[in-house]
Parts: sequence; structure tokens; C-alpha cells
Amino acid sequence: MNYSADDHRYMQRALRLAAAATRRAAPNPGVGCVLVRDGAVIGEGATLQVGGDHAEIQAIKDCLARGLSPRGATAYVTLEPCSHHGRTPPCARRLIDEGVARVAAAMVDPYHEVAGRGLAMLRAAGVDSDAGLMEAEARQVHRGFLSRVERGRPWVTLKTAATLDGKTALLNGRSQWITGPEARRDVHRLRAEHCAVLTGSGTVLADDPQLTVREVPCERQPLRVVLDSALRTAPEQRIYQDGATLLATCDHPEARLRPYRAGADILTLPRQADGHADLPALLAALAQRGVNMLMVEAGAGLNGAMLRAGLVDEIVLYLAPSLAGDAARGLFAWPPLEDLADKQRLSIRDARMVGADLRLSLTPAPLSPR
Repeated sequence: MNYSADDHRYMQRALRLAAAATRRAAPNPGVGCVLVRDGAVIGEGATLQVGGDHAEIQAIKDCLARGLSPRGATAYVTLEPCSHHGRTPPCARRLIDEGVARVAAAMVDPYHEVAGRGLAMLRAAGVDSDAGLMEAEARQVHRGFLSRVERGRPWVTLKTAATLDGKTALLNGRSQWITGPEARRDVHRLRAEHCAVLTGSGTVLADDPQLTVREVPCERQPLRVVLDSALRTAPEQRIYQDGATLLATCDHPEARLRPYRAGADILTLPRQADGHADLPALLAALAQRGVNMLMVEAGAGLNGAMLRAGLVDEIVLYLAPSLAGDAARGLFAWPPLEDLADKQRLSIRDARMVGADLRLSLTPAPLSPR
């Protein structure tokens, strides 16, 4: 399919709408839709919260509110219109009923109840429909939803901050503050983009964090997840005080778990052969709870375990222009290497200054088996 420059321009607009709606819409994908007729945008919309309108319906309502009709328009949609009755009626049927002439989708929806059926419904009704316009960009915008549907686990962003010599805390555990206020505000923005934030017991014990979004607007606070297989943390700590936390642990008697239940839901995980909690099982359980995007804010132990298990999709590293010395704590707990060929390779996707600090966005390469 050959797409025009205008096709790309309107889909880019739809992708911007989708990106802004992704966090709000979860666990649904945050789709964007732009209606165009005779070279002019006549309506646009993005997916609302679960149970609310999908993007196509919002775009149609926007068009009608302008006193216009969608008849004869092209709908640019970042994901194939749905074809099934869920919490809302099928969007493909509404586009047909409104007389839309063409649908250009960025990609086919892999969800098993759609998976090409929306486009087939449109074509059967005589609507010129196709998919593939800016698909790579759409997969990036919809990466959390796609990860949950296709891999059965959330998209995982590991955030960490360090000095230029790779240290995250002093030997005594003190880590506040390595980076400046602009970087810390950027972390709150990053949290707001994710459905859940995962930390480990060591971080809770050292910092007593809240892990909430406070410095930027946020429509819905992310679920906070504490991985504490040995129940080292105390029920009195701040993260358990408002009932919006999931405590992931291993098998313990109810008497030990009961003090936590007032402030947290309990998720019991199997143990791996080394005695630690099963991390893939944790991610699968979070996916079942509708978590598309998971942010990890933890110490070297959990950071290293997640990376070694191949469960990290991207790393956001804030580097402060300072040095902490050899005795300070590092970024990732990692077994000693005998050969540099065994090192973890990373690709730099983006580098920018945030205040006085350097923010790197990195993609881990798969570890090579030895």
C-alpha cells in the first residue's frame, strides 16, 4: 500500500492523541483517531478510561459537535477498530453506520476478539480499509498493551539514577539526592506514564518511599508493588498506608500476612530454585491484573535480577555530574565476569539533559548463552 504525505501527517496526529491517552485507557490500548474530509480535520478523539468511549466514537462525537457529518471521511486510527461487543459496542459498526468511506489503521489489533475481524467487517460493508500506515511508530506507542497481549507480561521500564562512576547510594545506604530537582520531576512524569511501579524490600527499608506521582498532573496513581519474599518490610511503612499497594511475597503463615492486609493486597508467588521469588510469575500476575506498563524503581539486587532474567525492555538512567567513590553502592548486582564477552550490552536510544543531569534511554541486548 502506498501512503501519501498527508496520510502520514494525519496518522502522526492520531499517534500523538494515542500517546496522551495510553495511561488513562489502561488496560485498554490508548488509541487515537482523526477524521479527515476534503483535506481538513473534521473530528478527532482518543480512548477514554475503561468503560468509556473508544477513540473512534470520540472522534465521531467531536465531528458531530462541530455541526459536521463523518459521511465520506477517512478515519486514521492507530489500532484496528474493534469488532466485538465488550464494555462498549463495536467501533467498526459505528464507522459503517456513520458512512465513513475509508479507514487507515496503523496496525491490526492482536487481541484475540479482534485480530483482523474489524477490518473484515469494514471491508464487507464496502469501506476501503487497510492497515500498516506507520506501524512501527504505532507499536512503540502501544507497546504496553501489545506486550501484555502478545507476551503475557507488561512492558518493563527500569529507572535508576547514578553518579558518573555508576553509584546509586553511599555504603551506608543514603541516596537522597543524587540527581537534581528537574530529574526528580521527570521521574514523576515517567511514573505517571506507567500502570504500576515495582520496588524491592531493600528500597522500602532504606528510603521508606511513597512511590506516588506528586510533581506532575496524574489522572490515576499507578499501582505500587513491593516485592518482599521474606516479609522484611514493616506494615507501618508509608507505602502500605493508603491501601493502594500490592505486596508480592512467597508462602507465609496467615498470622505473618495479616498485619499487611489493612494496607495492601497480597500476591503469593512461587519460589525459584535459588529461594527467591519467581519474577516471570510476578509479571504474569501483573498482566492478569491489567498492567500494561511497569516501572521498576529498586536497588541493585532487584535491578540485576530483572536484567539477568531478560525481563527489562528499556532502562532510563539519570547520570549526575558527580562522583561517589569505589565504596559506594552500584547499579546492578551482577556475578563476577571472567570474560568481557559476557558483559551486558546496551543500545542508546536517546540522550538528553534534564537540568544538570544526563538522561539516557537504553535498550538491553539479550544476554548471550555461554
